Amino acid sequence: MSAVTTAFGAWGALLARDLRAFLRSRSQLSSSLAFPLMLLAVIGVGVSEGLEPERVRDGDYVTFLAPGVIVMTALFSSTFSSASFYQDRDSGMLRVFLVSPHPPAVILAGKSLGAIVIGSAQALAILAVAAAVPAIDLQWQYGVAPSLLLALAAVLLLNVLLSGLAQVLASRIRTMQGFHLVMNLVLFPLLFFSGAFFPLDDLPGWLYGLALVDPLTYAVDLLQLSLYAEDGSGHLGAGVDLAVLGGLAIALYGWGLRRRPTTE
Repeated sequence: MSAVTTAFGAWGALLARDLRAFLRSRSQLSSSLAFPLMLLAVIGVGVSEGLEPERVRDGDYVTFLAPGVIVMTALFSSTFSSASFYQDRDSGMLRVFLVSPHPPAVILAGKSLGAIVIGSAQALAILAVAAAVPAIDLQWQYGVAPSLLLALAAVLLLNVLLSGLAQVLASRIRTMQGFHLVMNLVLFPLLFFSGAFFPLDDLPGWLYGLALVDPLTYAVDLLQLSLYAEDGSGHLGAGVDLAVLGGLAIALYGWGLRRRPTTE
């Protein structure tokens, strides 16, 4: 049996294990979908009807918010799923995995697949709900199929990037509480600066500069171009978004796989 076949077998086993654990956790499954939908409904409708925003197309803040909520769903889901690293470490399973014949990078890649698949699936579930709600006016500016492919690319690249970041942090932070604290400390500001909740054009220069160094900005921008925007004006561009997201995803994921995890 070749090394590639063996690695794929290990990845499949680890992925199936994490998916079974996720599906058995009804609270995580329901809350990770209910919260973004509630945010989309309550805040989106509240701002559209209560504040009548003029900075978004036709004052329709619900539709503007949809791409940002998809990114937020991937963000939270990937973070929670990555915490299984600590559960396996504390139960001793991580030590068992690492003494198997597979290299540590193969084990870490298999562990990360669960977070990537779960985060992507939940983000795409929010997209499916948004597309099915008549009050949310998605534009699909490149056509439905090409726009959907771009949205899928944005979600997958974002989850790979987040999985790599989580692995880098998990290899240095010894407690699950510390991991969640640092992830929240890092990810919440990134989400706020990304343009998920307000348009980036015509922002003050210092705030726009922070947005440009925020990797989530490029995921939000690509989803807005795919789903919300009528044209490319005021956006960074799909090519720029894909290049930055792809480059950062490869760099962070590769860095995460090279980190030797602690087993104690």
